[in-house]
Amino acid sequence: MPIPTARPLRTLRTLGVTLAAVVLGTSPAAQAQAPSPDRVLNLYSARHYQTDEALYENFTKATGIRINRVEADDAGILARLKAEGTASPADVILLVDAARLWRGEQDDLFQPVKSAVLEQRIPAQLRGSDAGQGAQWFGVSTRVRMVVYDKTRLKPADVDSYEKLASPQLKGLLCVRSGSHPYNLSLFGSVLEHLGPQATEDWLKGLVANLARQPKGGDTDQIKGVASGECGVAVTNSYYLARLLRSNNPDDKAVAEKVGVMFPNQASWGAHVNIAGAAVARNAKNRAAAVQFVEYLVSDAAQRYFADGNNEFPVVVGVAPNAALASLGRFKTETVPIAKVGANTVQVQQMLDRVGFK
Repeated sequence: MPIPTARPLRTLRTLGVTLAAVVLGTSPAAQAQAPSPDRVLNLYSARHYQTDEALYENFTKATGIRINRVEADDAGILARLKAEGTASPADVILLVDAARLWRGEQDDLFQPVKSAVLEQRIPAQLRGSDAGQGAQWFGVSTRVRMVVYDKTRLKPADVDSYEKLASPQLKGLLCVRSGSHPYNLSLFGSVLEHLGPQATEDWLKGLVANLARQPKGGDTDQIKGVASGECGVAVTNSYYLARLLRSNNPDDKAVAEKVGVMFPNQASWGAHVNIAGAAVARNAKNRAAAVQFVEYLVSDAAQRYFADGNNEFPVVVGVAPNAALASLGRFKTETVPIAKVGANTVQVQQMLDRVGFK
């Protein structure tokens, strides 16, 4: 009698797909299209974090899909996609700012993705616009734009909202990086959504009036400026502070411990969050693998890499931040759609030019 192999093989293949879906957090439909080991995913990434290497390696181990990575900053990646056009080999795009993700969508560089996994695991306000065919980009991690201050000169109540950064009480005390940096553009785009155009422009004038020095450096420089006494208050992304807290360098820890920390607007709309986000390229040649990779980025395992590797807050409810971030305390975040924040940055840049915020 012939050995009945067909049914058991189908059963095992289905089981393998289901198990892979559990490991990766992806849908069985996407896993069913899992490519052979010689398949390649072309990734254009603005993330330059060494800890992401393990993230990519684990995806390859689980799926057999090798990752070819091209790295540049957000603007460089968008410019390259435009130049390459339909000949672009890019399958997945990783950017680190909502405004740049919005720009890529406006320039028709991404394609919509309809995924039950992504819709279930990523809050609606952290996804791109959806006209019924799926969002064009998805937040995979977040960071908070928070305030640090000199505890010897200021009280928490002096800096407990973004609006108070423009208060005359803080004249000559504010340090910040360039107003046109994407991190600040997104914050200002959020404020515009909450306050409206005239109040936002007045607020930006107040920030300029309160500067302790001309905008320069990165967020870590702003924190160090407060710790040294050069500045009384500064704005920073949360992961820069967490890096200092987790550093093995005693000087870094001393800086972090010297400053006061504030999550702004807890009595109103909540602290502003920005995202790192993923999109499937408009001309992706490996679409099924690309969707599978984006779904993988919101699996519990990948979310823990974002938290532990680069001190980012997970987007998936139930995945905890690392101990350094958790030590900063619980806080409320705004719920304004991040796509609206990105769209507002064009108007914000015009305001910055008018008020002389360099």
